[in-house]
Amino acid sequence: MKNLTYSIAFLILLQSCSNEQKKQSKIEGKIERDQIAVTTKIPGKIQKVLVEEGQFVQKGDTLVILELPEVDAKSMQAQGALDAAQAQYEMAVKGATDGQMKQLHAKVNGLKEQYDFAQKSLNRMNNLLKDSLIAQQKYDEVYAKYQGAKNQYLAAQAELADVQHGARVEQQRMALGQKERAMGAVSEVNVAAKERYIIAPQDMSIENINLKTGELALAGYSLVSGYITDGTYFRVTIPESKVKDFQKGSQKTIVIPYLDNKEVLTTIETVKPLTAYANISTAYPDFEEQETMFEVRLKPKNDSEAKELLTKATFLIKQDK
Repeated sequence: MKNLTYSIAFLILLQSCSNEQKKQSKIEGKIERDQIAVTTKIPGKIQKVLVEEGQFVQKGDTLVILELPEVDAKSMQAQGALDAAQAQYEMAVKGATDGQMKQLHAKVNGLKEQYDFAQKSLNRMNNLLKDSLIAQQKYDEVYAKYQGAKNQYLAAQAELADVQHGARVEQQRMALGQKERAMGAVSEVNVAAKERYIIAPQDMSIENINLKTGELALAGYSLVSGYITDGTYFRVTIPESKVKDFQKGSQKTIVIPYLDNKEVLTTIETVKPLTAYANISTAYPDFEEQETMFEVRLKPKNDSEAKELLTKATFLIKQDK
């Protein structure tokens, strides 16, 4: 009986060693995908999220809509400036009517009120700055608004004086220049307004949505991240002694265990030295201590076969018979 027990134990040990050797002889790797992050160019609040995690989107699809109150305000200002410049140009070319004169007087009076208000605000900020109650940056912003209001008021006064005395050719050219500059400002604001729509740069799967509705998105912050649809590749680590079996451009068949050993034909894309042993992708690396390790990247011959594969799942290199 004792001999039978020893025999069974020996057989189990032998089988275990055989399985271990078999396991060691396998070349395993990991399924990977090229990642992509979609960011915003200008800051704004998340107004609406149009996608869900796990969803596939195509290039050009709208992912997120931002709320840009500053851009909206500048758009109104730019359009108002364009309307004023257009009226000024027409006035310079055709001369002012009674109605236009009334509008111009109203414009001067309105700008005068803005200028007076800006001056009062500047005086208050000046006192606060002396008492170190505000930052220099805040004072500079108010000062810039004051200068803008002052210049607009002086320009409106000059317009009124010119109209009253008749417009010269030079003034007509100046009015045309102001109109074109205002048109440029409107165009610039329209370009910025388009940034409210966060667009998918290419076909991709949505893995993470990093902000929710109402949260603030800063410029350059990743709003949505995921994987490129056609970015699936297979990464495996091999020792220096096996590099000869993995030549760039050659084909290898891989086996996907979790899909009942489904086979996928691949092409070796790159073979490069491994920079850190922490990046080893093979579960049982069979190599000598002094050997250099290499990372092999394989691409599927047919992208559609790899589209639904799970990222980080294990695959095996099919051994040549």
